[in-house]
Amino acid sequence: MQHLNYLERRTRGTADFPIDYHHVTPRHPQYHMALHWHMEYELIRVLKNTFSLTLEETTIEVGEGSVVFVPSGLLHEGTPRDCIYECIVFDINMLISRNDSFKQLIKSIHNHELDLRHIFDPSYKDIHDITWTLFDAIASKKPGYQMIVEGSLYLFFGTIFANQYFSPVQNKGVHSQRRILQLKTALEYIETSYQSPLTLQEIADTVHMSPKYFCRFFQDMAGRTPIDYLNYYRIERACYKILTTDDSITEIAFNSGFNDLSYFIKTFKKYKGVTPKQYLK
Repeated sequence: MQHLNYLERRTRGTADFPIDYHHVTPRHPQYHMALHWHMEYELIRVLKNTFSLTLEETTIEVGEGSVVFVPSGLLHEGTPRDCIYECIVFDINMLISRNDSFKQLIKSIHNHELDLRHIFDPSYKDIHDITWTLFDAIASKKPGYQMIVEGSLYLFFGTIFANQYFSPVQNKGVHSQRRILQLKTALEYIETSYQSPLTLQEIADTVHMSPKYFCRFFQDMAGRTPIDYLNYYRIERACYKILTTDDSITEIAFNSGFNDLSYFIKTFKKYKGVTPKQYLK
């Protein structure tokens, strides 16, 4: 699962069934959900312990047995706390039928006219039962599971409308919207350029800020400095390459933006607690 692309441009599933499913444990190469967004929608099911989820500028502790709904385009990241969780990422267009009234309901979500509730803890038994059926079906891949999954998504949104688990969208201030857009721009630049020797000045220039002001802005928005996040992103990419390619540790270090092998190993251990070779084992 690659949460690493800040703006994910992946093709989900197949043309007939545009849904991705991921089961994530502490052994998963991308256990931590890096800051990212995508144009598809996402459901997250927390199976064990807690998951610290940040949705744009709000951080929420999601408990065991809860379900999270992440709308299209929302900047988000997650820190699992000895947690097992699952994700389903889907294209909502698959649910749009020829029925005009139904199409209007889905479009009200897709056009961000309604603000759907994000967190459904186990007390929302109706949502709990529907999403558990959905996740269990797609995990099993038994014959006919696609119909159960698609039917469960219809039930999910139908239940949200029937019980009014939403509110009209509150217009965000122009300042807040601009800050989020600036952060997305900087993150996308890091994503596309992390293999090159980037400087703080170069990253700050993408959002027309001075390096000093950009550092304060980025720390406030992302919870860490730009260079710390750049190194974190490079190590996350390196982890994925270690487990999915036959490249040597040296090749991976240089292809992940490091020009010094010893510094790569030191940085890797800082974020992962082990050396690259230990991580591979």
